[in-house]
Amino acid sequence: MESNPIVQQVDWETGRRVGVLPALRRNVDIDDTAESVLRRENCCDPGSRCDQAVEITLASGVHPRLVGHQTDPAVAYQVETIGQQDLDGRAYAERRRTATDTKAAFGLRIGRAADAPPQQSQQGERSVQSKFPVLVVVLLCACGGPGPVAGPQPAQSPLQAGTPAAVDVDALVGSLSVRDKIAQLVMPWIPGTYAAFDDEAFRRMQAWVDSLHVGGLIVSVGSPFDVAAKLNRLQERSRLPLLVASDLEAGTAIRLNGGTPFPPNMGIAATGSDSDAYEVGRVTALEGRAVGIHLAFAPVADVNNNPANPIINVRSFGEEPHAVGRLVAAEIRGLQDHGMLAAAKHFPGHGDTGADSHISLPVLTANWARLDSVELVPFRSAIAAGVAAVMSAHIALPGVDGGRLRPGTVAPNILTGILRDSLHFTGLVVTDALNMGGIANEYGAEAAVRAFVAGSDLLLQPADPKTTIDAMTAAVARGEISPERLDRSVRRVLQLKWQIGLFTERIAPLDGVPLVVGRADFREEARDMATRSLVLVKDVNGTVHGLKNARSPLTLVTYGDEDYRAVGTTLASELRALGFAVTVFKLWPASGPASYDSAAVAIERNPVTLFAASDKPIASRGSIGLPDAMMGLISTTARSRPTILVSLGNPYLIGQLPEVGSYLIGWRSNSVTEQAVARALAGAKAITGRLPISIPPLYARGWGVQRRVP
Repeated sequence: MESNPIVQQVDWETGRRVGVLPALRRNVDIDDTAESVLRRENCCDPGSRCDQAVEITLASGVHPRLVGHQTDPAVAYQVETIGQQDLDGRAYAERRRTATDTKAAFGLRIGRAADAPPQQSQQGERSVQSKFPVLVVVLLCACGGPGPVAGPQPAQSPLQAGTPAAVDVDALVGSLSVRDKIAQLVMPWIPGTYAAFDDEAFRRMQAWVDSLHVGGLIVSVGSPFDVAAKLNRLQERSRLPLLVASDLEAGTAIRLNGGTPFPPNMGIAATGSDSDAYEVGRVTALEGRAVGIHLAFAPVADVNNNPANPIINVRSFGEEPHAVGRLVAAEIRGLQDHGMLAAAKHFPGHGDTGADSHISLPVLTANWARLDSVELVPFRSAIAAGVAAVMSAHIALPGVDGGRLRPGTVAPNILTGILRDSLHFTGLVVTDALNMGGIANEYGAEAAVRAFVAGSDLLLQPADPKTTIDAMTAAVARGEISPERLDRSVRRVLQLKWQIGLFTERIAPLDGVPLVVGRADFREEARDMATRSLVLVKDVNGTVHGLKNARSPLTLVTYGDEDYRAVGTTLASELRALGFAVTVFKLWPASGPASYDSAAVAIERNPVTLFAASDKPIASRGSIGLPDAMMGLISTTARSRPTILVSLGNPYLIGQLPEVGSYLIGWRSNSVTEQAVARALAGAKAITGRLPISIPPLYARGWGVQRRVP
């Protein structure tokens, strides 16, 4: 054990216990020699310091499978107290060594455990045998010279190591009624927005916990404080700890207002750096755990080889299966090394579909050979990386399901035959939302029963949790679901709750939230990634190249969805700060002919036109792409004057606009990306990204015009 000259906490009343870093979150007994040193002159005063270093050795190790929180919320989180991880390293392997050597991770490594208790199997199912080795370091404490006492510091990870809670999972399973066992598998959806505790909507959520005894919740968009406060309240009322999940694809920003805004997965792939995927996972884990989220429905492991796919698109890491698999594995390690359970989705692959499963049932006609060589490759990588969970897709695969047109979520051939038996996955199988059209249209309340029989464990977002529990209870009563099969799934869920420390501590201290979520160093990482993710697909007439020397007046025409009215605001502001005169005109889905006519007039005012379009996959919209009027305006403008098109989302736009001379992909519409785009256009930043997908008919995967800066 190495020594470290920083005293973290001393219980001055007893003088016999020294607090270590929050990553360990427990006090250790010290011997009489250390006690005598610590109780020297003035050292009994917690506001003073002494000169002698103290080295303390633990008599016994920490149980390797327990991770928990400090039970005393008075001590604030400290994120970077133990070691400084090199956030700028580009080599993934080197970053992994750094994280291990400095013990900066302090989270979970979720993988197969050699000593996991064996479970019975049925229909090819295997129980969870994953285990979470905990990286544990005790920083040795010593006193420095006189000086002010340091204020609260952010925590290394909201997931902390602690004394194992005495929980016999098998006994706990045996103590539950059939109905309560089923409830442990049901995870309703709740909004993350503010709600008073006596609000009708909140009382309904509370009833799910108080009366139905649901085992977990899926939390949606809200402020970090509102999310944490709401989850804490519900955790306090729950007899057993709740497993909380959220869709944290490419960071927390899509769910937490103020979370670090990374590029989407396809943008991360454009940087060419596996370590970026790991870093996204790391920051996501720290921020998510800070507000009380334990399971990220991420990463997306779909191979996006269909440009017309209306729902995956930039959510995927790309179109090459092995490259996608490598990045999927890196993000899983980043998440799980830092305490967040990961769920790879959407099994067995949603990338080559032309319909949105939120609305209807997509059909993938692939046979086994195609599925095995493309769609399943990233999921194999995820399983090899020790992913805790896999989410099923509501897509039909008649080529491997006996010709049936039914969702894979209810197909034993898919979830048990392929996922369990062929890929040897032993973790948690979770459904996609059971209220989605791709499954609810056909099966209604019976969707949960069908999914469970097929091999699922967790039943996500049913339309009515009580109806789902009733249907499952009836299925057990009539023998469709055996008690042994039910117990195996419940055991998986409770085992994971135990392994991530929820029986030790389930509350997220609110004072730690602003010390973690959206921190300056996290946002700086996001800015760096956004810059390196930019791909210049074409600059035929040198319009982009010329902007760095001549600050030509620009007309900026933006297009965005109604839910993001700020599109282009940061881009315009940043361009003006860099010396450009900018005229802005904004268009929306509701814009009519008069608006487009006005935009054409604005375009005539300046010699160069810059279009910034935010086109992204949106659940239940059913399509992707710009409206015909917008496409026509871009096309007409490009034929008459220098035109730059910046895609802040869907990268495939240029395929239908060959007349556009300059095309830059920014991947996502947010302030961080727009700032990066402005600086790249002005020549202040290099453009180094490369396409992780091909854009028919001209641009191959790996293409990108490279532009350096002095």
